[in-house]
Amino acid sequence: MSEDAVDEAEILGVLRGVMDPELGDNIVDLGMVRSVSLTGQTAQITIALTTAGCPLRATIKRDCESRVESLPGVNEVQLHWDELTPEERTRAMERARRNARDTATPTQIPASARIISIASGKGGVGKSSVTVNIATALASRGHTVGVLDADIWGFSVPRMLGVNSRLNARPASSEEERGKIVPEERPQGSGLLKVVSTGLMVETEETALMWRGLMLAKAVEQFLHDVDWGDLDYLLIDMPPGTGDVQMALARLLPQAEMLVVTTPAVSAQKVAIRVADMARRSHMPILGVVENMSAFTTPDGTSWP
Repeated sequence: MSEDAVDEAEILGVLRGVMDPELGDNIVDLGMVRSVSLTGQTAQITIALTTAGCPLRATIKRDCESRVESLPGVNEVQLHWDELTPEERTRAMERARRNARDTATPTQIPASARIISIASGKGGVGKSSVTVNIATALASRGHTVGVLDADIWGFSVPRMLGVNSRLNARPASSEEERGKIVPEERPQGSGLLKVVSTGLMVETEETALMWRGLMLAKAVEQFLHDVDWGDLDYLLIDMPPGTGDVQMALARLLPQAEMLVVTTPAVSAQKVAIRVADMARRSHMPILGVVENMSAFTTPDGTSWP
């Protein structure tokens, strides 16, 4: 072996510069590099992807080849592909979530608060009513619960909770500090609800908000950074339908969030719910469970009809 020849450790070193764009970490520390060997001037590398049909395979391949071929003594790179086992995939995603938590921009949400996103992907399945019922039940048990109505266009939380006042702002106490929006508070049992919604900012409930997607995401970001939430035990987020800008913004800003999926017995609603679960998986967001709403009709005499 010549002086300029490299060893496996040096190859692993340059592979640490290859990032998985979805997981936001390098493929070595994510455990995706199965093996590295050098035969003559040919580097043999086996990489395990998160899924066999990973759409980022070409990107990872190109990055691996360009980096390893830049090493002295390496004239060729042969890549072999494998798939992470379920256990390895879980470890990789846990690492990705941990990194996202450590690097996330601080918000006004207390670190101790449990954050639950209630999502459906489809309108009309009772997502907002599930959010409100869970929030009031938790507050009735003595918890302080924040309710963020992230359905900017289709807000309905204020009406469901009987809140019709306007949000107020607390002025900044110094030049360095920004003023904060104050949530609308409502006692519930032995606990407290703190509500923020665009429905508490418009002139009337019938006023339409005609905002583009980026404006929606910016509004949600403001609700997390510029609202004085104070102490919270829980933050429940009533998500808008779909898997677009708002959902991606929340996954980025609140990497510690968990998701509860709401659907109905209708096949069309269930198919959309599957897409929402896929979005959660891609965002490394744990799914707490699925609520099948409107699964039966119960008459006053107690008879249940599916």
